[in-house]
Amino acid sequence: MRNYCEGIITERRIPHVEPHKWIPRCFTYEIFRIRESMSCKGLQEMKLVCFLTFMIVLATSSFAKLEEYKLSANQSSILLNLYHVHGDASSLEPNSSSSFCDILSRDEEHVKFLSSRLRKKDVQGASFSRHKSGHLLEPNSANIPLNPGLSIGSGNYYLKLGLGSPPKYYTMILDTGSSLSWLQCKPCVVYCHSQVDPLFEPSASNTYRPLYCSSSECSLLKAATLNDPLCTASGVCVYTASYGDASYSMGYLSRDLLTLTPSQTLPSFTYGCGQDNEGLFGKAAGIVGLARDKLSMLAQLSPKYGYAFSYCLPTSTSSGGGFLSIGKISPSSYKFTPMIRNSQNPSLYFLRLAAITVAGRPVGVAAAGYQVPTIIDSGTVVTRLPISIYAALREAFVKIMSRRYEQAPAYSILDTCFKGSLKSMSGAPEIRMIFQGGADLSLRAPNILIEADKGIACLAFASSNQIAIIGNHQQQTYNIAYDVSASKIGFAPGGCR
Repeated sequence: MRNYCEGIITERRIPHVEPHKWIPRCFTYEIFRIRESMSCKGLQEMKLVCFLTFMIVLATSSFAKLEEYKLSANQSSILLNLYHVHGDASSLEPNSSSSFCDILSRDEEHVKFLSSRLRKKDVQGASFSRHKSGHLLEPNSANIPLNPGLSIGSGNYYLKLGLGSPPKYYTMILDTGSSLSWLQCKPCVVYCHSQVDPLFEPSASNTYRPLYCSSSECSLLKAATLNDPLCTASGVCVYTASYGDASYSMGYLSRDLLTLTPSQTLPSFTYGCGQDNEGLFGKAAGIVGLARDKLSMLAQLSPKYGYAFSYCLPTSTSSGGGFLSIGKISPSSYKFTPMIRNSQNPSLYFLRLAAITVAGRPVGVAAAGYQVPTIIDSGTVVTRLPISIYAALREAFVKIMSRRYEQAPAYSILDTCFKGSLKSMSGAPEIRMIFQGGADLSLRAPNILIEADKGIACLAFASSNQIAIIGNHQQQTYNIAYDVSASKIGFAPGGCR
C-alpha cells in the first residue's frame, strides 16, 4: 500500500488475501501438530472435521464467486439515489447566508463563461494570488497558469458514493458539465473546506494508489480539465480542476476502489485526491463528473454497464429524492433527439431546439432563429435563451399571465415576475420546448415559475447571447436519458418514482 503525503511517497507492505482464496490450514501444519497427542480414532475424526470444513469453505467461496458473476452478468444498470441540496431529505445544510440572488449571480457567471467558450474568446481562469498550491510541488513551482474549466453552478444535486477499501461513503455533487471526479483528501496540504462527511484518508485504504506523470491517465488531464498536468518531485501527477466562478480543486491524480452499491464496484477508479479546494462547493466532499470525456465516471463505468445514463432531478420541495441510473436505457419510455457534438466543448451535451410554444401556440420565431448551440446541463439553474427567442417567449407568456396576475418588478436576472405564490399560479400556460426529431419538454407551472421572494414568482427563463442552455429547473421531475453510444438524448414525463 502507498501512503501519500505532501508529495512524498513511502512504501508499506501489507499482506492482502482475497476472502474467496482463503483455505483452512488444518490440512498442513495443524494436522501434524496434534498427531502425537491424539489417538488414531481422534486423528481420523479431526481429519474428517477439517475435510468437511474445507469443503464448506470451498463451496461457500465458489457460490460467492458464482453469485458475484451472476450479478455482474445481469446488472444492466446502476441505480443511485439523487437529492436536491435544499430538499427535505437533504443531508447537506445549505449556506444560510446564501440568498436566491446569490444563486442567480453565480448562475449568470456560469452562463457567461460557457458563452465565451463558444465564441472562442479567451477567458481568464482562477488566479492563485497567494500561490498557496505551490506547496504541492517543488519550491519553485508556485506560479501556476490556469485555464478555466466548467463552472459547477450552484451544485443543486448530490449523491453518495463509496471510496477505498474498506469503503467509506461521501456526499458528492453531480455535474454533467465536469469530466474529472474529485474529493477532498487528508492531509489537506493547503486547504479543505468544511464538509458534512469525514475527510477521505488515503492511508486508510488498502487499495489507494497515486498515479504518476508517466501514466496514460495523467496525459488525459488536459482534455478533461483544460489545465496541463503538473508533477511533484516524486513524479506524482497533479491535477487542477478550475471553474468559471474562480473555484478550483488541486491535488494528486489517484486510483482506488469505487463502490456504487454493495454489489457494484469499480476496482480501478481514477479520480482527484484534492489537497487545495477553494470556492463554491458547499459542504459536499467533491464532484462527480458525468461529461463526455475519457476520465469521467461515466466513461470509466461504460465497459461494464454501457455508455449511457439517465436521471430524474427532484424538486427542492419534494418529500423524496430522485435517481441516477448508469447503464441500460429502455428506449420505449422516451422520445429522443439527436445528441450533437460541438468542437469547442466536445465534453458537453448539445441538442437542437426546434420550436417553443406557449399555451399550444408557437412563439413568433422563424425556424432559422433556433439554429443556435443548445446545451442541456445539470449545473445551470435557470434556462437561457437567445435574446430574440426569449423576447418572443416573454411576450406570449405575459400576454396570458397579466390577465390574472399583477406584474412585479424584476428580480436579479429574472425580468418577468408576478405577485402571488407558486401555488396560486398553478394555472400558468404550458410552455413546450420542442427538439429536433419531435422530443419535447412540456412544462407546467412548477417547471416554468420559480419563487424569487415571498409573494413573488418569476418566469424561470432568462436571455443570453446566442446560446441556449436547458437548466435543471426545467428538467425537474422529468426522466432524462443520455445514450452516448447511440448519440441521442431522451425525455419522458412521469416523475422521479
